[in-house]
Amino acid sequence: MGAVQAGRWTHEGSDGVVVFSLGMRVNRPWAVHRWLPVFLAMPPMIAELARDPGRGHLGTSTVLGAGGPRVLQYWRSVEDLRAYAADPSGHHRPAWAAFNRRARSARGAVGIWHETHVVPPGASESVYVDMPLVGLARATGSVPVVRRGDTLRERLAGSA
Repeated sequence: MGAVQAGRWTHEGSDGVVVFSLGMRVNRPWAVHRWLPVFLAMPPMIAELARDPGRGHLGTSTVLGAGGPRVLQYWRSVEDLRAYAADPSGHHRPAWAAFNRRARSARGAVGIWHETHVVPPGASESVYVDMPLVGLARATGSVPVVRRGDTLRERLAGSA
């Protein structure tokens, strides 16, 4: 995960950002042949995005929890996210087509979801204390809190 940054930090980005959350839920645990391919489809996409920062992908965090895996991604723009999703030469498009084929033959075995949040400039705030780079700070860079304001109100006002 990286070295701890001592002190109080905030994310550097003053530009807007797109936050894309997605996940899957295993509804029939015994149907491993139905949900495992869905689970295994995500790592190649994340690796593909990490190799090509020109696509507009800023960073990804993955969490495995009781409800299933969840992925949080930061993107430069919704246009970049849309272009990646529609690119026939990338990993997403064939994985999406394969999921849809499987879903028709195994209704309800595995669920997927996603949410897209467009965060305009000045509408995000963060603070990290004695933490390695995570979240927005990992995606956009970090600066000492005092550069953007000591309080949430100051950081939001200073971002506008």
